[in-house]
Amino acid sequence: MTTPAASPWTRQASAFPADGRETIRHSSRESRAMLPSKTLTGLHSWSSVRRWTLFGTLACVAVSVAFNATIFGDLGEAALRRSIVSAVVLPILLGAPLFLYMSLRMRGLAITNLRLGLVARTDSLTACLNRGAFTSKVSTILAQNPGSTGGALLMIDADNFKAINDQFGHNAGDEALTVIARSIRTILRAGDLVGRMGGEEFGVYLPDVDQKNAEAIAERIRRSVNLAVFAPEGQQRPLSVSIGGVVFEGEASFAELFRIADQRLYGAKQAGRNRVAMVHADDHPAIVLKRSA
Repeated sequence: MTTPAASPWTRQASAFPADGRETIRHSSRESRAMLPSKTLTGLHSWSSVRRWTLFGTLACVAVSVAFNATIFGDLGEAALRRSIVSAVVLPILLGAPLFLYMSLRMRGLAITNLRLGLVARTDSLTACLNRGAFTSKVSTILAQNPGSTGGALLMIDADNFKAINDQFGHNAGDEALTVIARSIRTILRAGDLVGRMGGEEFGVYLPDVDQKNAEAIAERIRRSVNLAVFAPEGQQRPLSVSIGGVVFEGEASFAELFRIADQRLYGAKQAGRNRVAMVHADDHPAIVLKRSA
């Protein structure tokens, strides 16, 4: 099915601020969505530091008391009492700061490793998943839920992107990509995934949708990009995207979904750009591909 360009939509998608703070906020939210809740709890609270410090110190006190009671138990009550006091005080004075320091170091290392992992999975320009992370994430979801209710894969490509680079320069092209990425994210639901597949092409995975809902979301993305504010060198320039998509039910592989969605994308390009071309995986027709900008 090919959906032609529609009338302006009521939802406005503005450009990114020049300082990039919006990109950071979106990156942070998407990164948190990919992390297990237990990881987030451990990193965003001090409970793990407190637990290590408290229980580590108590363990040292218990061992010290047991040792002193065994060694000095036959020296009399007074000597035993003094040794027990020493066995309690010294581990607290020495062990608590040591365990606190070690806990803080472990927490710092965990946060650093997490940030490095996020950098490795995230496209630095658009704050979307990079191609490898997006492909891996979607493939994992498909493999773990072979009997799911299905979903959809969208391939989104900026129209006439080369003309933007040629006319305004690559910095304006980068700005256009951030605007498009933000326009896509404003439409997606919690649980949807978006990745930059390379150049001016994006991928979107929509779990648990039928063809009607997938087409509606794709059309809303297209309109959101149409309404985005993009004014390089103070000149308002319209943006548009072509979208190809495939809807599936039951088992599916990322490679097959990608192939079909990519075919639909270039079908939308051939049909005039700035439109949505969606098909079901079970009945998509073959098309002759002719690449265009």
